[in-house]
Amino acid sequence: MSESTGAPDGARRAQQVRAALQAERADLAACLPEPMADKGLAHWHFRLPGTGWLARVPKQSQMDLSADENLAYQSACFLRAAPSGHTPKLLGVLPPSAHLPRGAFLVEEIVGRPARLPADLPAIMDALAAIHALPLPPKEGRHPLLDPADPLQALLREVDAQAVHLDAAGLAPASRAGIDAVRERVRAGTANARAMPKRLIAFDAHPGNFLVRDNGGAFLVDLEKARYGMSALDVAHATLVTSTTWDVDSSTVLSAAEVIGAYRHWALTLGEEAAGGGRDWVLARAAMWLWSVTWCAKWRVLSQQPRRPSADGEDWSGSMSEQQLLRHVRDRVDDYLSTQQVAFVIDELGALDRAFRA
Repeated sequence: MSESTGAPDGARRAQQVRAALQAERADLAACLPEPMADKGLAHWHFRLPGTGWLARVPKQSQMDLSADENLAYQSACFLRAAPSGHTPKLLGVLPPSAHLPRGAFLVEEIVGRPARLPADLPAIMDALAAIHALPLPPKEGRHPLLDPADPLQALLREVDAQAVHLDAAGLAPASRAGIDAVRERVRAGTANARAMPKRLIAFDAHPGNFLVRDNGGAFLVDLEKARYGMSALDVAHATLVTSTTWDVDSSTVLSAAEVIGAYRHWALTLGEEAAGGGRDWVLARAAMWLWSVTWCAKWRVLSQQPRRPSADGEDWSGSMSEQQLLRHVRDRVDDYLSTQQVAFVIDELGALDRAFRA
């Protein structure tokens, strides 16, 4: 895990992107890609000067897809969210090659600043509402995006799959007890929950994935894991402490009142029928938090492993990211799995439950 991926590696990868462009896009053959800051565990990004485009190069597939399947899935994410007016346009795809074994995406560069919380929460809620308001395609038109018959049960299956790492992750007993208690609460609530409206959702709507333009409009720039499911999951992901403190540039701990205000702004913008009710929001929030903390346990364990030789599937090895990013992720994971943060989220769920039942 000590392998460095600093400036020399960024320059090397930029040359690989250029070679792939020369092979596939004659119109971009003269581009000298510029490496951007390594801020994510799933992609490297390169600015293509003078074009208004970025090259988005997968490090791995967070959904454990092959290289070709990952390109197809993410392409569908960008194309289906584009009519919302709050996501970048997909401009092209570079297929897997000797230069880029996982291929790459050519996407519109959104010029903007990081989100500032809580001031930009209304803009983020407007962006999410615009995505959630998109017409639901007929069932046969939803492939390849995930489209589970019961989105909450499907999410619990994902939580269970990640939770197999809880023991090896070495949590404090109080943290483990809190997580297990919420798992039981969500499992019981899911069994009795009414069907929630299904919408196109981002499933990765943490504030660090938004950029805000000069006109105040928020753009969601990461669409790797979009699917059809419960729109309240996105609101949860945008406002949970495991999201609002993830990105250095937008790190903030929201008060319960600010979280409640975000939900109400989103519901008013989207419409009550599409948004569902407050009890559903709290249940979805608890499920989204479980997904986040069990992912933290999974990353704590799997990031210690060596890099996989295959260009397909998941790969959480720390060897693929810069040391600064790894230190940041490790710090966040440690914080989110701590007794204090687990207790904070459980207390917040109680406050929101009381507020939305009033």
